[in-house]
Amino acid sequence: MLNKIILASKSKVRKDILDDNNIVNEVKPSNVDEDAVKERLIKEKATPEIISKNLAELKANKISLSEPDQLVLGADSVIDLEGELISKPENREEALLNLKKLNGKIHYLISSVCISKNGAMIWNHTDKAVLTMKKFSNETLKKYLSKISDDALFAYNVYQIEGEGRNLFSKIQGNENTIMGLPVEKIKEYLKKI
Repeated sequence: MLNKIILASKSKVRKDILDDNNIVNEVKPSNVDEDAVKERLIKEKATPEIISKNLAELKANKISLSEPDQLVLGADSVIDLEGELISKPENREEALLNLKKLNGKIHYLISSVCISKNGAMIWNHTDKAVLTMKKFSNETLKKYLSKISDDALFAYNVYQIEGEGRNLFSKIQGNENTIMGLPVEKIKEYLKKI
């Protein structure tokens, strides 16, 4: 069994999921310019799923270049609303705008993971959850946002499924860890094989 996996992310949620599943890990954020990558891929007409996969791989590969023979885990999550990519908000105004776009609609939350070694991907997986958001007034959405700390707001794609965010949805189909950004069961399956 391997000693540890390097997590190429500063996401506290992803680290917690690995810890909760007894996967020894060390955090080394990749600091990839995600916006620039997304912009380029959108121009190339890439789907939200392709964007998520590319970012996960880019993060893992970047860190694994400087960590010889180590397994590096990269991850990325995006929201796909009728083919439109909804990214993590930069501020509260953007967060409200995102919630208004999702209001009363069905969307996909896509989480991609990639394990790289010596600068190259050796495994990847993408999982999808389908979420149906209830219809709310703008006032209710503003009230919801006012209850959420900045850390939580900018860490999770607008909603915290394991907290207040669950109440936003009439239907959730998919794995909770996928929605929180790390389909850990598939990672565990892969790690057992190697």
